[in-house]
Amino acid sequence: MTRLTIDEEAIRRLAALLEETGLAEIEIAEAESRIRVSRPAAAAVIAAPTPQPQAAPPAAPAQASPAQEIDASHPGAVTSPMVGVVYLSPEPNAPPFVKPGDRVAAGQTLLLIEAMKTFNQIKSPRSGTVTRILVESGAPVEYGEVLMLIE
Repeated sequence: MTRLTIDEEAIRRLAALLEETGLAEIEIAEAESRIRVSRPAAAAVIAAPTPQPQAAPPAAPAQASPAQEIDASHPGAVTSPMVGVVYLSPEPNAPPFVKPGDRVAAGQTLLLIEAMKTFNQIKSPRSGTVTRILVESGAPVEYGEVLMLIE
């Protein structure tokens, strides 16, 4: 049985290229190796025109999502090393790896990211206390997106 080797640096470069170019997907192949990186595309909505109401209520100011409020350069930010789907627990009915207020050690598993049908453990880069979890289990994440804060 051959073991799959993952070139994380190549995936990071491809993810950065996706961001730069605005592409939704990119794939490279060399010999028998193949890497495909994709990100969720904005859903296109095709609908028939609807009549507009006479007076529209004033629009509420746009709220930034919690992940957008935290810059990836924040010293306690744990960012996604890849594009994929995040899972906060090892299996559907299991308790989460961590929750806000938990003390974690450097190298402890915080969550999983599924990318290309492979579950990747995301480990704590430092010891500290989990102060915020900014993603929901089952949500897609982008490369560099802030997942949680450890203070």
